[in-house]
Amino acid sequence: MGISPDAAASARELSAELLGAMAYGELSAFGRLSLDSRYAPTLHDRSVLAKIAVGAYGNFALLSDRLVEMGVDPEHAMLPFQRSFDHFHERTKPGDWFESVMKAYVIDTVSSDFYRAVAMFLDPQTQHFVERVASPDQATEVLRVLLRRALSDDPRLASRLALWGRRLVGEALTQAQRVGMEHPRLGPTLRSGGDSRAEVKRLTTELAGKHSRRMTGLGLTA
Repeated sequence: MGISPDAAASARELSAELLGAMAYGELSAFGRLSLDSRYAPTLHDRSVLAKIAVGAYGNFALLSDRLVEMGVDPEHAMLPFQRSFDHFHERTKPGDWFESVMKAYVIDTVSSDFYRAVAMFLDPQTQHFVERVASPDQATEVLRVLLRRALSDDPRLASRLALWGRRLVGEALTQAQRVGMEHPRLGPTLRSGGDSRAEVKRLTTELAGKHSRRMTGLGLTA
């Protein structure tokens, strides 16, 4: 039995919303990381963060091209997310290099978890594309190494970065809930047919658990 036109249209709209959110997230990351590299204590560290920023722009280009292939204007797909994403970053401005690296790591990993969870409800081709773009990669490991090195060099950073990490993930999970509720198609309910609020809450609980394990791996209290 084939997919009904209504179901196909709904799936396409969900894909466009998800890719629009991802695209604006990557474009924001590019600008944010480029600016945050100014805090770097060494030129090497500055170049490392700049390279990660370039990678974010590369992901933005991939997502934009994909949207164009779908017949969707990338700017149109991103605009619904601009205000809430920008407000999130205004609320979580880092104060120094260490907070910049922690923010990049937390946002990178939590966003990746969220996007891949939603992609599970899409067609296999889109799932594969999102998995390729959003999966933790070399940049994630580089950020993890930078954090471990900073904590090793100055153990006094642990309490401050643990507190900053808790604030960041709290804001990130609130942001994920807001996106899920403001854009109901992004609340993973297509297969379950359940209540979107309950599904979004379940997802954010899952995201929090994964974040907690990553912080434990860094020797920090989530």
